[in-house]
Amino acid sequence: MNSPAPSPSEKGSFGSAAAMKRLKQRHRAEMRFKLYGQLAIGIAIVALVTLLISIFGQASSAFSRNVLTFDVRLDAEQVDPSGERDPEAIARNVSGFNLLLQDNLAEDFLPGETDRARLRELYGMFTRLAVLPIARKTAENPEIIGTGQEFRVALADDIDLYLKGGVSERKSFKLGEIQDVTGNLDDGIEVTFADMKAVEDLRSALETFRERSEGDNQPAALIQLGETWFRLQDIEGRTASLTYLAGASTMPAAGTNASTLVLEQSEENRTVSDRQIAWTMLLKEDGRVKSVFNTSLFSHSDSTYPELAGTAAAVVGSLWTMLVTALLAIPVGIFAAVYLEEFATKNRMTDLIEVNINNLAAVPSIVFGLLGAAVFINFLGLPRSVPLVGGLVLGLLVLPTVIIASRAALKAVPPSIRDAALGVGASQTQAVFHHVVPLAAPGILTGSIIGMARALGETAPLLLIGMVAFVAEVPDGPTDESTVLPVLIYKWSTGAERAWEPQTAAAIIVLLVFLVLMNLIAIILRRRFERRW
Repeated sequence: MNSPAPSPSEKGSFGSAAAMKRLKQRHRAEMRFKLYGQLAIGIAIVALVTLLISIFGQASSAFSRNVLTFDVRLDAEQVDPSGERDPEAIARNVSGFNLLLQDNLAEDFLPGETDRARLRELYGMFTRLAVLPIARKTAENPEIIGTGQEFRVALADDIDLYLKGGVSERKSFKLGEIQDVTGNLDDGIEVTFADMKAVEDLRSALETFRERSEGDNQPAALIQLGETWFRLQDIEGRTASLTYLAGASTMPAAGTNASTLVLEQSEENRTVSDRQIAWTMLLKEDGRVKSVFNTSLFSHSDSTYPELAGTAAAVVGSLWTMLVTALLAIPVGIFAAVYLEEFATKNRMTDLIEVNINNLAAVPSIVFGLLGAAVFINFLGLPRSVPLVGGLVLGLLVLPTVIIASRAALKAVPPSIRDAALGVGASQTQAVFHHVVPLAAPGILTGSIIGMARALGETAPLLLIGMVAFVAEVPDGPTDESTVLPVLIYKWSTGAERAWEPQTAAAIIVLLVFLVLMNLIAIILRRRFERRW
């Protein structure tokens, strides 16, 4: 007996209006899900790009520095008063080399000057410890004492920041020729400009900065006439009253070309004085101030002066700390994972251990710092601020991560590999270490390196064991006093001077390079040795 023919409403149920409506809803839901995913990825990319632009933008000025060139004769009475040519004594004689360069600057700008305040202002062009490389070079080659040498020293951080566009916003432009000059350098001069439009531009610049200023801040204008710099005191019509700052001690003649440098901040609100700016511009015009690549950022240790500070000690300290961390976390973590995954009997004890390992992976890092301070320093008596203790603390921190990653890699090996090895007569130990572990090695190494990368970026536990100390020398071993890159970044970020801002961003870039390299190595190892099942 034939079945009754289906009614038209029962035919092609997927073609009914209700079914098509549900299908369209599913398609719209799928499109919304894709859109949400793309939006999330877009937000993440924008945030990452914004972060990188911010860091690299701040750090760009830290990779260059301005240096001051000196052509001086190394007077033996100043650099080696004892005359014994002792390298250690010469290298320690910072005051002698500092006085040598100070006298050279004073001869150029303040010959015969006795005003101590003005001399201190000139000597502030570079810091006292900037002569250390010169002292060390002379100690290594004492035969150059008594000869003329060319040296470069880093300018003071405020001067360097000014040359990089910081300290104060500024405008500079030409004023044309001067028509008349009266007065003298001691009491001040009055000059009449030939170009009225240039004078109006000067007034406009001063007024613009004055409107933007807060409180009693008054913008300042420095006027250059030939090779001499003056400070603008007042201007009426085309006539300006000027006071001498620096440069040639001769009256400018009519017809001399003039230019101006207008600064938004008054001298009282700046870290660089008008006279220091004038000296800097004269040195720059003379070719004695040059911008060079900042090698000290990578070759010097920490310093109290931003222009002399570097990451060398922190980089080496991080490497020693990571070595101790790796020696503890990787072998212990891998063997613990192999035992728990391949040999341990499944019972309540192993379940408890697994739960605790997972819980330890989520414990805040500062707790491990407290543990390290209590056990390694207070109980065992190990020294503070050394890579050995830092490595032990970070090793305990990443140990759960290494165990979990290694167990996941061992689980990913197909059971048929174990069965095949046991089937041909291999013992369980042979099956695990000859077959399973080699196949799981890419995952194990990847997890270990990522765990090490996490340890490299940790700061809180190291602060608690004293690795925030000022370290001026590169550590020679894991028991020498040291610091690490994250702690150095934290320390520099708390510096009061503005010059520490680009230094901090540059140190962050150095740390990011290490992290990227470690993650890149993990990716390469995985792709090189990974097996597809």
